[in-house]
Amino acid sequence: MDKNEKKIAVCICGGCDIGKSLDLEALAKVAGEEGAAVCRTHPFLCSDEGVELIRKEVAAGANTLVVAGCSPRFNTDTFAVDGCFTERVNLRELVVWSHPANDEDTQMLADDYLRMGITRAKKAAIPEPFSTEIDKTILVVGGGQTGMAAALAAAQAGYQVVLVEKEPELGGFGKKCARKFPSTAPYRDLEPIGLEATVQQIQQNPRIKVNLATAIEEISGQPGQFDVRLKTNGTDNQLRVGAIVQATGWKPYDASRLGHLGGGRYPNVVTNVEMEQLLASGKLLRPSDGKPARRIAFIQCAGSRDESHLPYCSAVCCRVSLKQAIWARELDAQTQAYVLYKDIRAPGQYEDFYRRAQEDPQIFFTKGEVLSVEETANHNLLVNVENTLIDQKIQVEADLVVLATGMVPVSADSEAIRKYRDAKAVIAKGEAGAQLEAAKETVEKLKEHEGTDVLRLTYRQGPDLPVLKYGFPDSHFICFPYETRRTGIYAAGCVRAPADSVSCREDAAGAALKAIQCLELATGGAAVHPRWEDRSYPDFALQRCTQCKRCTEECPFGTLNEDVKGTPQPNPTRCRRCGICLGACPERIISFADYSIDIISSMIKSVQVPDEFEEKPRLLGLVCENDAYPALDLAGMARMQHSAMIRFIPVRCLGSVNVVWIADALARGFDGILLVGCKSGEDYQCHFIRGSELMGTRSDNIREKLKQLALEEERVRIEELAIADFRRLPQIVNEFAAQIEEIGLNPFKG
Repeated sequence: MDKNEKKIAVCICGGCDIGKSLDLEALAKVAGEEGAAVCRTHPFLCSDEGVELIRKEVAAGANTLVVAGCSPRFNTDTFAVDGCFTERVNLRELVVWSHPANDEDTQMLADDYLRMGITRAKKAAIPEPFSTEIDKTILVVGGGQTGMAAALAAAQAGYQVVLVEKEPELGGFGKKCARKFPSTAPYRDLEPIGLEATVQQIQQNPRIKVNLATAIEEISGQPGQFDVRLKTNGTDNQLRVGAIVQATGWKPYDASRLGHLGGGRYPNVVTNVEMEQLLASGKLLRPSDGKPARRIAFIQCAGSRDESHLPYCSAVCCRVSLKQAIWARELDAQTQAYVLYKDIRAPGQYEDFYRRAQEDPQIFFTKGEVLSVEETANHNLLVNVENTLIDQKIQVEADLVVLATGMVPVSADSEAIRKYRDAKAVIAKGEAGAQLEAAKETVEKLKEHEGTDVLRLTYRQGPDLPVLKYGFPDSHFICFPYETRRTGIYAAGCVRAPADSVSCREDAAGAALKAIQCLELATGGAAVHPRWEDRSYPDFALQRCTQCKRCTEECPFGTLNEDVKGTPQPNPTRCRRCGICLGACPERIISFADYSIDIISSMIKSVQVPDEFEEKPRLLGLVCENDAYPALDLAGMARMQHSAMIRFIPVRCLGSVNVVWIADALARGFDGILLVGCKSGEDYQCHFIRGSELMGTRSDNIREKLKQLALEEERVRIEELAIADFRRLPQIVNEFAAQIEEIGLNPFKG
């Protein structure tokens, strides 16, 4: 048999109520009609005997399997056979557990799912992994606690590491501190920073090459093949690395923006960072006159949790203030500390540390909202507080005020982020005239370069890591910690999220492991996240490219560069296999071996759509494999019923849906199309960042296509939901089915 000729074996499971609810002989007949070389049924395919049955068919010459039974999200290893393409047909969750048993419509549903599965098996091929030379050196950017911990973790795992630090010595922010809050039991006493041992380990490790007083001039290439140009003391140095950990730390929020709290106005108003240096000197003296500061007011959340400044909580500031209050009392027993807080956050064992501070009678705590700080004639400070636990309004007089300013990641220009947020607010309000135009210009400008020049990437979409609204370079903050939107580049420590030193070291290990995973998967030609182990990659028929740039602009991960004409230049190891480029391309020149315009279109066309005289509507559901399809499985497991009118096809991402699939479905006679993707927005995220958002913007194209076909806009519905909302999904399906029945059948039927 020609190796390119497909011999399809269909194996149907009768377990989990499938055999009781469906006519398996009728299903076998459908398999024969669709071109299967052989069809076998078994009471429990996942049993040892069932697996042996499958392997016998492969040994007899079958090179393509269609396994009809449970969801493809179950028994993935059980039904995998090396060298054989396997397609799974979900008869359990999508059919027998969600529809009446031995019903005509339920049987028709199963028949159609089997047809679609066999069609995909005919069209798809086993992906051949992208093969390229991979360098397994890891670049760590930043020589603070996080960067050093990441370098040591990678080196201990056997990998070569290049550590780059812009300062002339290692240590980062930790060098500015003398003590830290406790990290070990009994969590009551301050501890030394203790960087010396770590620095010594770095210097003595033969796998780690340290570059001090060094800046990155440029990073080009892709995972496994990043070409890095460094500059040290005016000398250029070129090297190649496979993955990158960014551990560039944080900077304090600009206190001069907090004028109402005295920031930048009064000499005796200092930040928590400046207070650290005062304490480290061993003498707590006022900056204005050098006199001892014995009444110290700590203002918590100074600018934090405030939409006008830093909307988020930096988490660590509370413990820093507790540490500094205790430390000040140790330096001078006459010192009194006033901690003015919105909330005190001391999670886990740090509650014991908080209790230690509460036990000191000279450390006063009061909850309230600080309104202002005023200076007296002798440079003392009056702190005005309202809504306290003591009284409606109180005033605290202090020698020194310490502002607990928040942490801003050194991957983001906080001023640029503020301008971006303010401009978006202007656009949202729709303010007319020059202000609106200026806001649009600001948004466009800052979209192109959302960070500072840290990594200096030669990516078409900008030189640094794209950031979320708070300036942190996450990819997916719920499911994929450490990942950024640049494959092979991982964020750790305070550049990823506000964190203490213990959390930073944990982050460092996590990011180092992610970098190692990336290298090993890239070596095998596989994707990293979220389609872990996917060995497909996009193929571009560039001879038909019109240089519209939609693929290069819409890819969330900067996979594609472009030449001067706008022709896309793929970087396959950057690709996360989401297919958004496939969905974006109007010329349909992009495909994957097992996922393409033709494959999905053929599956849609394989469904037997009843004619107008049978009055059986048909709906198509294109559902994201990350949240929507698992939600369908959960609804099926809960035995929740949904309309038998609909046929679901999982897609890699809602952003990968090409409008041609909708046109094909309507031309085929489908009466309605339901598109379901991940929930977008600030509190949840599409696994591929922008998939659901992009489908929303493409809805204009869909409406235009409906107008061309003289069809109602209501025939296409777009929904977003989180996997936890699985109980809503059957309700959405049933509501849509009722709406389509009310609108009436598609006039293109037949």
